[in-house]
Amino acid sequence: MTIAQELAQFTSALTRENIPEDVREKAHACLLNGYGIAMAGLATHYEPVARQAALAMYGGAGEATLLGSGEMSSVTGAAMANGALFHGRGQEDTCGAAHLGAVMIPLLMALIESGRASITDLIPAMVAGYEVGGLFEELLAGDTTPKGFRATTLYGTGAAAAAVARLLRMDAERTCAALGNAVSFSGGLLQTFAEGTDEWRYQVGVTAHSGWTAAELARAGSVSLREAYEGAKGLARAFAGRPLDTEDTVARIGRDWQTLRVAFKPFPVCAFNQTPVTAALSLREKLAGLCIENVVVRMNPYECGYAGMDSKGPFSTIGGTLMSIPFCIAQTLLRGAPSMAMMTRYDDAEINALVEKVHLVADAEVPVLCCRIELQLAGGAILSEVCNMTPADYAWSFGDLQDRLTRTAAQEGLPASCIAGLSTFCRDPEGAGIAFLNDVFARARPLIRR
Repeated sequence: MTIAQELAQFTSALTRENIPEDVREKAHACLLNGYGIAMAGLATHYEPVARQAALAMYGGAGEATLLGSGEMSSVTGAAMANGALFHGRGQEDTCGAAHLGAVMIPLLMALIESGRASITDLIPAMVAGYEVGGLFEELLAGDTTPKGFRATTLYGTGAAAAAVARLLRMDAERTCAALGNAVSFSGGLLQTFAEGTDEWRYQVGVTAHSGWTAAELARAGSVSLREAYEGAKGLARAFAGRPLDTEDTVARIGRDWQTLRVAFKPFPVCAFNQTPVTAALSLREKLAGLCIENVVVRMNPYECGYAGMDSKGPFSTIGGTLMSIPFCIAQTLLRGAPSMAMMTRYDDAEINALVEKVHLVADAEVPVLCCRIELQLAGGAILSEVCNMTPADYAWSFGDLQDRLTRTAAQEGLPASCIAGLSTFCRDPEGAGIAFLNDVFARARPLIRR
């Protein structure tokens, strides 16, 4: 069998009963993180833009709720607007370099709310999507990202197709067709990060729509690729420029659970900047007001080469600052842990002056998600920090995540009861119901600090 056929057999057979408990619990945490970050993102201006576009294109068909306003729109409209809300803070979940939750969850929930599917299938559908999207991100992103392809859009289309196929209880044959269609619809570029523009926040909704399209075409009977991944012109060779090891890829399915690789972000900055900010916070405690003359940050070349990471400005958008290692390091050393408000202080002269003194060095000996920072202080003293992290360090339990989201929401004026309500839903979506979730957001909207 081909890789797509093996994946289709695996994902179409997923149930709450045969998914390992730790994987199932992680999926519930992913659901909480998605909605918690979305709620804290109600003050961002990206969701209103996506909502306006969604209503213009798809109207108010009354199928699914737009969480930013409470209005109703089509499934596609809700996936677009709510996807931008999930992605607005840049603090969504991350599976390597792919933000799959922001693609899948708004789409799946809109399909369920529209009556097309049952909420009992939500968790198996999410796991199906994380497993498909995460597998190819892990195997190929090291080659595709440096070429300028964004992992979220390149692998998120397949994740969304797999998730929808499982949500709609499609059999293995039609799921395989959905995956083939998704590969044909995949793409998406990183230039948005190089320029600090907003397209990346809307890419998740477009990717979700492509994944849904792939699944519905398959369900309708499309004749689709079977060698979508390993074929001569398939995903691996076309985007990564190299073949896949088919035997190794198939062996990973159901053995290396990609859902467990999903990490959460403590700060509203790029996933690759989480560890440097953590290290900078530790160094900040040792500075004691001393003047910084020079900063050297050593990171893995894969991260250093990501679009926007080496930018020193001038900055005019948060899309630029949250990507920039020099800005994130300078801001953290001088002002402390990043917040959305802090990341928009583009005219802070002290931060901008320190940005110029931060030098990024690509070092192959530094693993991904790790960093080495060295500060040279006035008078010649040196402070250094080595911070070695793995995805497991950012894979918090449901309870720990709830506590962290409560603190994040408080930055935006939201009381703990808002996150507590989301936790009730995310622990038991079937028992709580979508009306309960919508009510939690309805109560939060007037409270958000804008």
